[in-house]
Amino acid sequence: MPTGPALLTDRYELTMVAAALADGTADRDCVFEVFARRLPHGRRYGVLAGTGRLLEALPDFRFTDEDLAALREQGLTDSRLLDWLASFRFSGDVDGYAEGELFFPGSPVLTVRAPFAEGVLLETLVLSVLNHDSAIASAAARMVAAACERPCIEMGSRRTHEDAAVAAARAAHLVGFAATSNLEAGHRYGVPTTGTSAHAFTLLHDDEAAAFRAQVAALGVGTTLLVDTYDVDQGIRTAVEVAGPELGAIRLDSGDLPTLAAHARELLDSLGATGTRIIVTSDLDEFAIAGLMAAPVDGYGVGTSLVTGSGAPTAGMVYKLVERDGVPVAKRSEGKNSVGGRKSAVRRHDASGTATAEVVTSEPVLPRDGDRSLLVELVRGGELCAPATPREALAAARAHHERARGAMPAEAFALSRGDCAIETLTA
Repeated sequence: MPTGPALLTDRYELTMVAAALADGTADRDCVFEVFARRLPHGRRYGVLAGTGRLLEALPDFRFTDEDLAALREQGLTDSRLLDWLASFRFSGDVDGYAEGELFFPGSPVLTVRAPFAEGVLLETLVLSVLNHDSAIASAAARMVAAACERPCIEMGSRRTHEDAAVAAARAAHLVGFAATSNLEAGHRYGVPTTGTSAHAFTLLHDDEAAAFRAQVAALGVGTTLLVDTYDVDQGIRTAVEVAGPELGAIRLDSGDLPTLAAHARELLDSLGATGTRIIVTSDLDEFAIAGLMAAPVDGYGVGTSLVTGSGAPTAGMVYKLVERDGVPVAKRSEGKNSVGGRKSAVRRHDASGTATAEVVTSEPVLPRDGDRSLLVELVRGGELCAPATPREALAAARAHHERARGAMPAEAFALSRGDCAIETLTA
């Protein structure tokens, strides 16, 4: 396993660096921009996530002796390239949208200015982090909106790569998920963790009552008891009998959840457990959560759909060279064209503070009342502008997302397919 991010890249980055070193273009002053050409079909906005993780990794982007030995084993023996990599330290500047910001097609969410060789070397790491985390955050934000203030819990660790699970828990918390089941996310980022038991724990015991008694003895009556291993009605009755009417919650993990939740609420109330909450799980996504809006549900546990981006596992971001030695450059390929020149971006708002448009341009923007500049300084001369602990960075991103989200028009959060929440104006 690599100990740092240097080898988490594509070989063609090194091929380009080698060629640029050979022909003298490696030091050309370049500007790269990260943007998505489009949003997933029907989505009205995206959420930028992963910037904090990227900035965590940047100082450690170094090629150790072990890394260089691994490159030689793969046939990369150009001595000029290997010597350059051995002394590589990123010395450029990075600007970008604040983590947690909403983005739209063409939004320049990250801008890297550096000598060509340094800038191109970051491409794979940048896109790997931002595409994954932004996809998860964008899906999670839709789930939070559908939940209408009811808490969501991230519990998808068993449905994705072990490292992706930690990043997914972070991205979900950034946009409003209340907790995660992932312990490393709790340790590294301070995300609240939660978890009680699975069906295996009930099956371990001679009967359901014995399993419930053991769990209550360990965790107290405020715990959540899983009541659908056998018969839901009997499970609820047994849960209240064991824990008493002060039982914290029950969990439903199968069946027709709206119908079961309504019936469970009636049964709990009839047993005097009027304060016992109902938590539902079982392959939920934003549409299933919205379908439970009228049901007496108190919280949602979301797994597979969350960690796979709910049908959009990548944000579709690209990393493109837009300027070379102060001259705009652009790709003209049909369907994959880019716009040359370094961009600036502002979010435009009306008198009530509601966002109305995003202005993205390589020309100076004449400021208007209500405009908010979207680009912030992240790195200068290779040094982080505002170093923060992983927990501090996540807390700041969560707070920023809440502010940015609050300025969006109400139709932005509809789950039906539609156009982008606000118009993007270009010049």
